[in-house]
Amino acid sequence: MPDTAEAIAALTGIAAAAQEGPGDTLRIVLLVSMVGGALLAWFLLRGYGRDETGEQPDEASARGASGDAEDANA
Repeated sequence: MPDTAEAIAALTGIAAAAQEGPGDTLRIVLLVSMVGGALLAWFLLRGYGRDETGEQPDEASARGASGDAEDANA
C-alpha cells in the first residue's frame, strides 16, 4: 500500500496556499482607488487656480447691455 501521508501533506499545503485571502487583489483595488481619487481631485481643483494674467473682469459686461450702473441690479 502506498504511503498516503506525503500525498495528504502535499494536498494540504496546496489547499492552504490557495486560501491565503484577497491580499494581492485588495492591494491592487486600494492602489487604483487612491490614484483615481488623486486624479479626480486634481481634475476638480484645477479650475480654482488663480488667473495668471492678473486682468480684472470687464465691469461694463457685468452691468448689462445698456452700460448704466443702475441696471446692474435691476
